Amino acid sequence: MQRRILIAILTLVAASAVYAQAYRWVDSDGVTHYSDRPQPGAERIELPKSPARRPAVARAAPTQPAAPIAEEADVGYESLSIVSPAAEETLWNIAGTLSVTLSLQPALQPGHRIRAYFDGTPQLVTGTSFEIAEVYRGVHNLQVEVVDQAGQLQIRSQTNRFYVQQNTLITRARPGN
Repeated sequence: MQRRILIAILTLVAASAVYAQAYRWVDSDGVTHYSDRPQPGAERIELPKSPARRPAVARAAPTQPAAPIAEEADVGYESLSIVSPAAEETLWNIAGTLSVTLSLQPALQPGHRIRAYFDGTPQLVTGTSFEIAEVYRGVHNLQVEVVDQAGQLQIRSQTNRFYVQQNTLITRARPGN
């Protein structure tokens, strides 16, 4: 049984790489639906190019140097990494909310903040576990850094590229309806 599930998942992953088109429509209850198959009244939407063709960098790179500079900081952060989502991970059906978990050694110092760059857009977050809203299907990049009270960079993580996929529910009209 588990083997069949694994085969089904692998088939879905392979099929999702082939389809580069999607459709959006709103039903009579005002609910927006998305599918990779055309539906009556659906609008075709453009999706990003295949992940294999995308560079592994954030869309808008921060202006600070990319290498960690913990040696220059008084605190002496040793490491900062993104635990979740992992690099090159595919996330399924996250309902638009990305849960992020970081590893920081030593712990975040008082007055220091985490700045996350989601697809190149910076935002200050609290702590080493947080959520980012409005994360939808496609290829995304995430990088984080620690800044002190003056906004000076203390340490920066590597950029993690990850993918968000959404299962498609196919509904078929029954004969006679």
